[in-house]
Amino acid sequence: MPARRGRYNARVTSSSAFAGLRRVPPPVNDTNLGYLPGSPERAALKTALASMAAEQADIPLFIGGHEVRTGHTVPVVMPHDHGHVLGHFHTAGPTDAQAAVDAAVAARAEWSSWSWEARAAVFLRAAELLATTWRPVLNAATMLGQSKTAVQAEIDAASELIDFWRFNPFYAQQLQAEQPLSSHGVWNQLEYRALEGFVYAVTPFNFTSIAGNLPTAPALMGNTVVWKPASTAMLSAYCLYRLLEAAGLPPGVINLVAGDPAAISDAVLASPHLAGVHFTGSTAVFDRIWSTVGEGVKAARYRSYPRLVGETGGKDFILAHASADAQELAVAIARGGFEYQGQKCSAASRVYVPRSLWPSVRDRVIGMMDDMRMGDPADFRTFLGAVIDRPACSRISGYLEDARQHATILRGGTVDDARGYFVSPTLVETTDPRYRLMQEEIFGPVVTAFVYDDTHWDETLRLVDGTSPYALTGAIFARDRAAVGQAQSALRDAAGNFYINDKPTGAVVGQQPFGGARRSGTNDKAGSMLNLVRWVSARNVKENFAPPRDHRYPYMSEA
Repeated sequence: MPARRGRYNARVTSSSAFAGLRRVPPPVNDTNLGYLPGSPERAALKTALASMAAEQADIPLFIGGHEVRTGHTVPVVMPHDHGHVLGHFHTAGPTDAQAAVDAAVAARAEWSSWSWEARAAVFLRAAELLATTWRPVLNAATMLGQSKTAVQAEIDAASELIDFWRFNPFYAQQLQAEQPLSSHGVWNQLEYRALEGFVYAVTPFNFTSIAGNLPTAPALMGNTVVWKPASTAMLSAYCLYRLLEAAGLPPGVINLVAGDPAAISDAVLASPHLAGVHFTGSTAVFDRIWSTVGEGVKAARYRSYPRLVGETGGKDFILAHASADAQELAVAIARGGFEYQGQKCSAASRVYVPRSLWPSVRDRVIGMMDDMRMGDPADFRTFLGAVIDRPACSRISGYLEDARQHATILRGGTVDDARGYFVSPTLVETTDPRYRLMQEEIFGPVVTAFVYDDTHWDETLRLVDGTSPYALTGAIFARDRAAVGQAQSALRDAAGNFYINDKPTGAVVGQQPFGGARRSGTNDKAGSMLNLVRWVSARNVKENFAPPRDHRYPYMSEA
């Protein structure tokens, strides 16, 4: 592949002049493939896994269409086999970050002048490439580099990202249709302009689909982007960028820089052209970004007020009423808490179970935990892979040690980082509803349960609402409809995504727009028109077909 692609043709901006009112293909959620023994998708994925594991990728920065190799590299390793190097990525310094800003600013004029349909076509093509030839590539990169099982990679790196790239153009079309009223002789129009400047997209390791959506949602709306992926997800980020190139994304529209997050962010956030931040990650990092931007606003650094969109931490709950089904509840705890090693921002990590149900639920969950195979995701019998890196492993170990001293570990609690960063699924019981494991985000396969007296339902509702500073996801399990209604009302502000008789993970684009409030973020709902609205600056255009020709009003005439 050449180091720089050719310039794109600005004539696409006028393509809509020769077409009628065009509509994007009606979006339909992608179907998860099963990867059953003997299936063609299983064979293709196995082949991609073997090929990618046998290679070492040289991952450059991508700035203005150029591949930039700084010579300062960091290894990309498998979390479940940290001695196995998958490649190296080149790290950016402040000069490279500034170059990415300059490239994004330079590309804005041409990209934002494209018709929205022409921009949408790039991402619709990306969706089709991912649904077909690129599917095993991106799934394999996610499995090897982020230690996801085949089913978790399929849900994330394939289906959810395909959905983002199919549904976002549909939502953009809906937004374009939102137009003001016009009176006789006057035509009022709303023009949905790109923000003036560039958007800074900061993406996490735990969802490849988020890494794909955060830079491309603003780009769809005409913005250009500086993208900083997580250093622990660089293999899939590299594949994502190559996929977007293959789909026809012009140079400079999305510029990928990797490395020290503080150094890169400091350089990017200092630019007067910063128009917005699209972020998913920790609350502490988003706080720092918000504070830095606030200081920039105070210093009159920016040409406009930057839009800040963030999805941050979570301490997601499952609340059971005495009428709940024990088996359904147990499966929700096991899947919601331990899939992808509890490293989902929506993962269940605190549960509230009535005393009458607890023995049955506890034993069922432990039975499922004993059946969970932990190891290499390339072995399709695996339920859990490894946590992402050594700092994560150490942080979770600290919580487990605290639980040994101040709570009861019912199952699990072991850590083995000799070859991979393995933390066993762990169920903790506490008698203190405000114990730190009930309040703090752990981001690992640790679920803490508080058992409450059946008669203390109302008090427990208040506990669930007031214990954690977060408000991302939560679930209520009950067969008593009155209890469901009571919980839905009492926990109105406790979760941006609320589930009734379902685990609090697994939001689907177009069905459950995702995001939370309080310390969980700005709740701008990825996978909906609500998110796209943040990436446009509307201009109202009034055209008068019959302007007045006399400054005087009729009432001024003599009687």
